[in-house]
Amino acid sequence: MSLAETSETRKARLQELKQRKEASQGIIKNRNFDPESRTLKKHTASEDVEMDTVEKNIDGLAQLVIAEDEEKRAEELNVFNIAPKRPNWDLKRETDKKLAKLERKTQEAIHTLIRQRLAAQKGESDDIVGAMRAQEHAQNKEALSDEE
Repeated sequence: MSLAETSETRKARLQELKQRKEASQGIIKNRNFDPESRTLKKHTASEDVEMDTVEKNIDGLAQLVIAEDEEKRAEELNVFNIAPKRPNWDLKRETDKKLAKLERKTQEAIHTLIRQRLAAQKGESDDIVGAMRAQEHAQNKEALSDEE
C-alpha cells in the first residue's frame, strides 16, 4: 500500500469511529436509575453483572499448566530417552583391547594346528601327538636361537 492509500483508510476508520461515538451518546442507559418510578434502582444479587476478571480468565489455566508439566516430566523420565543410541558402545570399547590379544593368539594356534596336520600327512610323524611335540620342539629351538 502506498502512503496515500494508508492515509485514506485511516481517515475512513476515524470517521466511522466518530460516527459510532456520536450515535452512542444519544442513548441513555439506565443502569442505576428507574425512569418509571424516577428513583434509584436497588441492587439485588440476581442482577449481578458478570464481570470479566483475571481470575475468571485464568480459571482453568493453572490445571492445564500442571497437566502439561506432568506430561513433560513423565516423558523426560522415560528410560528410552535416557539410554544411548547404541547401548553397547562402552562394552565394545573396553573389550576391543582384550579381543585383539585373543585374536592374535587364536591365529597362532590355528597356524600351529595346520602345520601339525601337514606334518602328519607328509609322514614325518605317524600321529598328531608326535607332530605336536615336533612343533613344540621346533618352537623352543627358535626361541633359544632368538635369545642368542
